[in-house]
Amino acid sequence: MAAGGLAIAPAQADDATAPYMAADDGAPSLFDVELKPGEFIWEPELAADGEVHAYVDLGRQLVHVYRGDTRIGMSTISSGMPGHETPTGTFEILQKRVEHYSNLYNNAPMPYMQRLTWDGIAFHVGKLPGEPASHGCIRLPREFAMAFFDTTSMGGVVEIAGLAGVEDPQLAAGDFREAPLTPEAQTAELNRAAANGELDIDEL
Repeated sequence: MAAGGLAIAPAQADDATAPYMAADDGAPSLFDVELKPGEFIWEPELAADGEVHAYVDLGRQLVHVYRGDTRIGMSTISSGMPGHETPTGTFEILQKRVEHYSNLYNNAPMPYMQRLTWDGIAFHVGKLPGEPASHGCIRLPREFAMAFFDTTSMGGVVEIAGLAGVEDPQLAAGDFREAPLTPEAQTAELNRAAANGELDIDEL
């Protein structure tokens, strides 16, 4: 079911651009659809147990959410524009806030913020023009962002891969690392300061 009352038509089986087309048994998948900007699918009842993790496909501008090995959600996104590209790698959710404002960009609202780096990269509600348009954050539809926020936990794994504007058929939605790596964007100094309580995260 597509949340928000959105009508989403299944993609054709021979459509090479449709993301992750079929289940192993060849049966159509709930997620074998082409989503328009702002559309998403959220079906948390598909899996009751397991750690929640997310996979961001920058090439297709999609995020896939898994509980254990089962995909429970998929949404369109808007990632970083040229010059402000969203970093790739494996991240952990470092901070969660329902109400948050950017200290870097004129106090811009960032509802349902889930921080991935201490230097400003996060999931949050935002405009979805159908292309990369943020300053590096991953924008989400409001209803999806709310459900995603309520489902994740601190330390949850987020894998970001690909290149905006380039669809790589070799990228697999389920290809994530169990042990999160420290992304380059989170410098040793920032991590050390955060661990020692010397970093004022309220100002980030």
